[in-house]
Amino acid sequence: MSTNRAEAVVNLSAIASNVRTIKARAGVPVMAVVKADAYGHGLLPVARTAIDAGAQWLGVALLEEALTIRTGGITAPTIAWLVPPGSDFASAISADIDLGVGTLIVFHEISEAGRKLGRKARIHIEVDTGMTRGGFLSEWESFLEVLEKDSESVEVIGIFSHFARADEPGQPQNVVQLKRFTEMADDLNRIGIQPEIHHLSNSAATLVDASSHFDLVRVGIAMYGLTPDLENLGTSQSLGLIPAMTLRAKLNAVKPVLEGTPVGYGAIALTAMDTTVGVVSMGYADGIPRIAQGAGVYMNGRRCPIIGRVSMDQFVVDLGPDTLAVSGDWVTIFGPGTEGEYTADDWGRASLSINYEIVTRIGPRVPRIYEPVTTIGVS
Repeated sequence: MSTNRAEAVVNLSAIASNVRTIKARAGVPVMAVVKADAYGHGLLPVARTAIDAGAQWLGVALLEEALTIRTGGITAPTIAWLVPPGSDFASAISADIDLGVGTLIVFHEISEAGRKLGRKARIHIEVDTGMTRGGFLSEWESFLEVLEKDSESVEVIGIFSHFARADEPGQPQNVVQLKRFTEMADDLNRIGIQPEIHHLSNSAATLVDASSHFDLVRVGIAMYGLTPDLENLGTSQSLGLIPAMTLRAKLNAVKPVLEGTPVGYGAIALTAMDTTVGVVSMGYADGIPRIAQGAGVYMNGRRCPIIGRVSMDQFVVDLGPDTLAVSGDWVTIFGPGTEGEYTADDWGRASLSINYEIVTRIGPRVPRIYEPVTTIGVS
């Protein structure tokens, strides 16, 4: 019997199955995106599982995430792409970590770090094709001039960009970005730089746009079994994906209350009838969105909705007047949805957000419990 008050149970078999499904669908190598503690699922366990399942690359945002991968004994090709000026580029180069480069100042710092070490830095050139976030835009022509003169100090492994609206198939901006990406790759070719890897596709583009797959696809949310966009792309099930995380917690208290009883801060909710409420041992300090209304928990074959505001460490649900629940019982906050429980998609809607935020915001106070890889999804 678990002594934890809450747990995020991660099904590593589901992640392995999703990697295999995506790899077969993409037809090119897969980069498993494990940034943000693998979207809340646990960096090292997920990274190992993804590589074992056939992913050939790992992708993270932060250099410290990539260094954790290396200190964890994982040697697979790994790129960190959110590396601002002043980052520890020497450590990255020494650890064989590829680096995203999207500004002149970062290029110069990486180049200099490589020269001091006597090693070429492995870089992927990030280009801004319409996201207006990371990547070369106004500095592009200047960068080409610099790179043409200083290409001996680095090894250009890749060129990459990121779609803004890949989860909206048919959006004209996707076509514009794809065209711009190929044009900027051609610019590199003209100065004699020919990256071996071109990568543009995120999860959504990997699933619906084969024209953007190039040499490698970067897969994040889909690897965790969640749809990139419920409305435009369909459910996890319809995409052949298996949600990997189930979040559960214990009932700290169960108590009968009368109709019209105010619940929680601000007394924004009153019980609609004589009923029984349960106090769930998680709150917004653990990643439960304070704004959430319309979600809840699942137990004994029934969905039990939130009543009142979510507190820092707990929230209240309406268990119903005929519940058999007692203090200490486990309730499921979200899971795959196969038994009728709320899903991360449900919680996203209830919080005016998306499933990405729901799983990544589950805090460190909640232990991750790993179900090992079995034969699920093996053909």
